[in-house]
Amino acid sequence: MKFLREQLTKQQVSESFILASLLAFVGGYLDAYTYFCRGRVFANAQTGNIIFLGLNIGNGDYLKAASYLIPVLAFILGVLLAEGVREHYQYKSDLNIHWRQIIVLFELAIMGIVALVPSGKYDLMVNVAISFVCSLQAESFRKVNGNAYASTMCTGNLRSGSEQLYKAVIHHDQTAKKHALQYFMIIVLFIIGAVMSMYLTRFLMEKSILISVFVLAIVFIIMFIESKND
Repeated sequence: MKFLREQLTKQQVSESFILASLLAFVGGYLDAYTYFCRGRVFANAQTGNIIFLGLNIGNGDYLKAASYLIPVLAFILGVLLAEGVREHYQYKSDLNIHWRQIIVLFELAIMGIVALVPSGKYDLMVNVAISFVCSLQAESFRKVNGNAYASTMCTGNLRSGSEQLYKAVIHHDQTAKKHALQYFMIIVLFIIGAVMSMYLTRFLMEKSILISVFVLAIVFIIMFIESKND
């Protein structure tokens, strides 16, 4: 516990590798959860939804297009809410919690409700809710040790990790080597979250999302170590 505290207090906690790893685990877990338990869709990233939105508009199937538009709008709403919370609470010195902890509480509450919703006819609403949760997380936690990263998708992390790997190998940059390792470890944690979700969903079905609730609760507690608002 002492080692954990020392590692976290060396830097802004919301940008620590420990927190980034936990959030990446949640990101991978939620992606696999919606795929295996909620209609075989990925609710984290919106690229696929935007593509299917365009394809269905092109085919004249506007009703189906609307089903892909809804999670995109939910993602936008999540970003707007996260920015509103940050702007309103970031510099309030009388708060006993960090503004990002408020975001995590939103996530916990929504996922707790999702755990109570049976899989089947309500999956669209659940996927919209999870898209909303992922946008809250993606907007609020965007750096690890000062470098940009994403906890709910891997493409940007893969690009950044590969870029740092090039610098480490070609230019023998030790700092770049450390950053590359962090990026690839975050991707590994994302994969571990997805694998665990696949197995646990088979037994727990919709209630398997409670594992993400547990991990986010740890994130919430860890952030109490942070002593200043950023």
